[in-house]
Amino acid sequence: MSFDWKKPTVQMLGRWQPWHEGHTQLFERALEITGQVCIMVRDVGGIIGEDAGAGRTIKQDDNPFDFEKVSEDIAGKLFQRGYIIGEDFEVILVPNIVDISYGRGVGYTFTEHDLGETIHNISATKIRKEMRENGELD
Repeated sequence: MSFDWKKPTVQMLGRWQPWHEGHTQLFERALEITGQVCIMVRDVGGIIGEDAGAGRTIKQDDNPFDFEKVSEDIAGKLFQRGYIIGEDFEVILVPNIVDISYGRGVGYTFTEHDLGETIHNISATKIRKEMRENGELD
């Protein structure tokens, strides 16, 4: 079975700098909704020292990974859990989206999943800091 571009699909939009267990838990919840997920990677790789959120979100100025690295990381980590790119999910590059505007009756919803305190406390910022301390990231 391959990813069906016309089938109802859940969207996950983010920087994924890097993908971590919290993201995987969210992916698994999203997958339960429609059976396939489109993971959208904001094109922020290399934006350092300026606000990648364009003032619309909290400051996001530490984006060391480019799309290729992010997409390989996502595909690899999800594969380890038994998920297949091109079947269960797709990873696509999108512009640096900082706002999603919609009108009434647009045909989709927004769902916030409560993944529990332990998962919500996972921080890509902390992960990048540890990677720098361990010499894994400049």
